[in-house]
Amino acid sequence: MIEAVIRGALRQRVVVVVVACILFVAGLAAVRQLSVDAFPDVTNVQVQIATEALGRSPQEIERAVTVPVEIAMTGLPGLVEMRSLNRPSLSLITLVFTEQSDLYLARQMVTERLIEVRDRLPEGVTPQLGPVSSVLGEVYQYTLEHPDDGKRALTRQELTQRRTLQDWVVRPYLRSIAGVAEINSTGGYVKQYQVVLDPDRLSHFSITPGNVYEALRRNNTNFGGGVLAHHADQYLIRGLGLVRSVGDVGAIVLKEISTTPVLIRDVAEVRIWHQPRFGAMVKNGVTESVGGIVMMLAGENAKAVVARVKMRVAALNASGAIPDGLRIVPYYDRSELVDAALGTVVKVLIEGIILVVIVLFLFLGDVRSSLIVVATLVLTPLVTFIVMNRVGLSANLMSLGGLAIAIGLMVDGSVVVVENAFSHLGRAESSIGSRSATILRSTMEVATPVLFGVSIIILVFLPLMTLEGMEGKMFAPLAFTIAIALAISLLLSLTLSPAIS
Repeated sequence: MIEAVIRGALRQRVVVVVVACILFVAGLAAVRQLSVDAFPDVTNVQVQIATEALGRSPQEIERAVTVPVEIAMTGLPGLVEMRSLNRPSLSLITLVFTEQSDLYLARQMVTERLIEVRDRLPEGVTPQLGPVSSVLGEVYQYTLEHPDDGKRALTRQELTQRRTLQDWVVRPYLRSIAGVAEINSTGGYVKQYQVVLDPDRLSHFSITPGNVYEALRRNNTNFGGGVLAHHADQYLIRGLGLVRSVGDVGAIVLKEISTTPVLIRDVAEVRIWHQPRFGAMVKNGVTESVGGIVMMLAGENAKAVVARVKMRVAALNASGAIPDGLRIVPYYDRSELVDAALGTVVKVLIEGIILVVIVLFLFLGDVRSSLIVVATLVLTPLVTFIVMNRVGLSANLMSLGGLAIAIGLMVDGSVVVVENAFSHLGRAESSIGSRSATILRSTMEVATPVLFGVSIIILVFLPLMTLEGMEGKMFAPLAFTIAIALAISLLLSLTLSPAIS
């Protein structure tokens, strides 16, 4: 079989060279399409269920929320681990599935189980699935700032206003970007309409907090009253009851005493305030700030997602779409880390190629022979990028590091083939027919040793390929990249090198 491959490459030399040129161009295109990140994503296939139950202790959360949800999740196909965390007002359950499980199918199965368990949860408690992201999902972080901020401390009103703009203006803009899973708002105060009850007044008017809650619910709703037909016209009947201001809330009637209405403002203070918070976003250790964290979809190209986010941010800042002259100012950008990591690897890669080329020129002693080996050295990484795109390997510190390690190994087979062909040609006749026969004979002499030599090197990395879990996701890309590059270099040394020799 090896002889047939080599003989076919020698007979169809022009075809082999044309195919090599096509692969060169396709490899350059594959470089631009390659998924780029700083490190391999070591996140397992997991689905998170977050449930908020305000005012409940961790013990109540566990008994009323976490346990029923965990019981409902047992027996899911592919489920290997289930763990939970209970905090005041919050239940967080993490479901880990096998590596072969499809993330979106797992989320669908979890959603179906949640629909079944919702009737057994406390009223007003609704479990939510976490975003489709990973531990490396935080790709862009920013703050909302005004050019005149400087180092002054922001007031509570400014923090509340900026948090409102972040939640209702900036977040929807950025969340619509392709590849973005979620925008997490941080810092500031979440605006809230609050009704602060006075116990003494409630007791005086014989009103319970439940009466106030029910009155608020009934008087903050729009109702449809059907359609009224009048001759050729139709009129939509509606009851408008949504509150629009603090005054509207205070004017809601609770009860009537001797034809005198008792309003909410008679028993409570109605105000615009903020939700209780459990932390703050501090800028440079000087003052509080408001911002957000862009979460990337699992499996997306981090560099491409960040590039789209930066384009949208630049457009928002340039157009003044954010009120009050606020601007989005980033303080963390994953692309900087990606560029730094890839820059280090690419630098080592280029230095390795240059050193290999110099050594080839010095030791082969023939310019044309060296150029043949260099052609294999240049084409092998480009074809490797094509294969990486096909199998879903991203370009990161580990995979490109494997390519840098394999630089010297890539040319081994080609050097042996070209050197042996050069030696035989020096003692053979100069006609084209006899030259092809000589190259075929010389290549066949070393084909088996080259095949076994490269195969043994690939087998050395087999243990890394068999690693599982986090270790496998971290180190397997390095081994796979080296194996792919060496396999391609072996094929090129037995086809392209004899053809252009």
